[in-house]
Amino acid sequence: QVQLVESGGGLVQAGGSLNLSCVASGRTKNTYAIAWFRQAPGKEREGVSCIAHSREITWYGGSVKDRFTISRDNAKNTVYLQMNSLEPEDTAVYYCAAQNKYTGFCNGHQYDYNYWGQGTQVTVSS
Repeated sequence: QVQLVESGGGLVQAGGSLNLSCVASGRTKNTYAIAWFRQAPGKEREGVSCIAHSREITWYGGSVKDRFTISRDNAKNTVYLQMNSLEPEDTAVYYCAAQNKYTGFCNGHQYDYNYWGQGTQVTVSS
């Protein structure tokens, strides 16, 4: 089994930055692509960004492109999401998720991910 733990959320003013971390433990050799999702109150969960195991392939949702940067350190079993120029619309619970099979790429479809963290709250005030 794989456990994912997110951290780094908090309250920030619009225009500010946060850096989220997702640490994997357990059978981490079974984790491949890792993604960040978010869910705001009353809204569906949406894909934010993902990174393939090779780190060469990344994807960003349209609303965060050019503001967020995803990276991973496989030696530390950690994926990061650097969030800049935050907007009130970015307020949500952010989850990381991992796939348990190798595909060579990643995507923002939540049903393609097998392991999930508990989430970390990000609140952006105007």
